Amino acid sequence: MPLPRIAWLTTVVACFVTAILLLVSGYDGYAAVAAAIGLSAAINLR
Repeated sequence: MPLPRIAWLTTVVACFVTAILLLVSGYDGYAAVAAAIGLSAAINLR
């Protein structure tokens, strides 16, 4: 697996973990933003 793909995958995972933690903490809006950023980064995994 090439290094750029690993970097993007790490970014996507970090964003979704952050979104889950924010959602559990009650920050719904920020969780949605973190999830949207994760989805945007996931485009680069193709």
